[in-house]
Amino acid sequence: MKDMQGKAKSWLERTFPERQIYHRSGGTVRYISITPKHQMLAAGGVALAAGWCVFATVSVLAQGPKLSARNDALDRSEAKTERWVSEANARAATAQSLLEERTEAFQSATIQMGQRLDSLKLILTGLKSPGSIDAASIRGNNSSFLMEASIEEGAPRQSRTSPVITASMETDGVRANIVTASMETAGFRDNIEQLRLETDMFLDDAEELAVERSEQARGVLQLTGVGIGRFEEQRELGGPLVEISSMSATDGMSEDDLVFNERVTKVAARLEEADFYQKLIDRLPLGMPVGVPSRETSGYGLRTDPFNRRPAFHAGMDMAAYRKAPIVAAGPGVVTWAGSRSGYGNLVEIDHGYGFKTRYGHLYSVNVKVGDEVQLGKAVGSMGTTGRSTGPHLHYEVWFRGKTYNPVNFLRAGQHVYKG
Repeated sequence: MKDMQGKAKSWLERTFPERQIYHRSGGTVRYISITPKHQMLAAGGVALAAGWCVFATVSVLAQGPKLSARNDALDRSEAKTERWVSEANARAATAQSLLEERTEAFQSATIQMGQRLDSLKLILTGLKSPGSIDAASIRGNNSSFLMEASIEEGAPRQSRTSPVITASMETDGVRANIVTASMETAGFRDNIEQLRLETDMFLDDAEELAVERSEQARGVLQLTGVGIGRFEEQRELGGPLVEISSMSATDGMSEDDLVFNERVTKVAARLEEADFYQKLIDRLPLGMPVGVPSRETSGYGLRTDPFNRRPAFHAGMDMAAYRKAPIVAAGPGVVTWAGSRSGYGNLVEIDHGYGFKTRYGHLYSVNVKVGDEVQLGKAVGSMGTTGRSTGPHLHYEVWFRGKTYNPVNFLRAGQHVYKG
């Protein structure tokens, strides 16, 4: 053991003998002594560092293929993830675009339906039952508005093939259908299509009702003996009754919109025609001019004059009741004469508009003055025998554009409008 230690010590002394390093600076010599122990520690450190470098190098060389394979796997996984993300983004963008397109289409359809409903609401105004002729409030009795569905004396009606709506149809039911249709627009696309069908049905019904009313009115007007063409001359030219501002511009409209607008325009024209006829009937002297039961004593046309007993033309009709019987306006209008007039005695003349006038002669008293507005059934005087008269009676005339017409025809037409 001692020999081994001796040999090792001898080897170390030979291998790491004590060394001195001399350093000369500025004429001074210095030295540093390095002992064998320090040399051994330095050699060990160098050996350890060299060993670690060799180990690290070998490890890196050995792990290189594995690291490369792992990096390739990571690259592939990252590329796959990126593809997934790109595909997901593409699908999301496509879905978003499709959603926006469908949302825009649905909103457009909803707006279109809303505009159509606004148009139908305006048409509904024209479908309301006429309120300008209210015989009960005007005449103060139980008279009512008739406008019967068919007038045998009038022109026969040419019906369309679509479902018929009678003139007595309640417009509240039509209003309810419109409200129901407008609520359905908040539903799905099928509801919008259903709404389109309902608006078409509504337009068909509205046109049918307008045609029905026009034909009824034309039947009444034909009974007066005044040609329908002369009534048409009274009609003002212009746009339809139902004004739809959205129809003024057709640029950019779809074919469906153009078809709908054309359909509404036709229906509106029908309503305007029915409204014209109704307003005309409202003003015509179709009521009875004597406020109590009376009898006809002399008709319109040629007769023997009661004074000279010669043939003469009688421009009106004579109606007798009793002295001071109430004489009433046969229709609404404005008094244009109230006083004495040659041949007529005390006379009241009323202008009903549209070229129509009525005259009430031989009155005992006059209850109105020029400029007064009178309504149907308004008392204008009392029955008498003033002027060229042989006894208490009313001489009643109906004028249209300066020409007299048979009052009996107007009274007959009035039977289909008023019931007293």
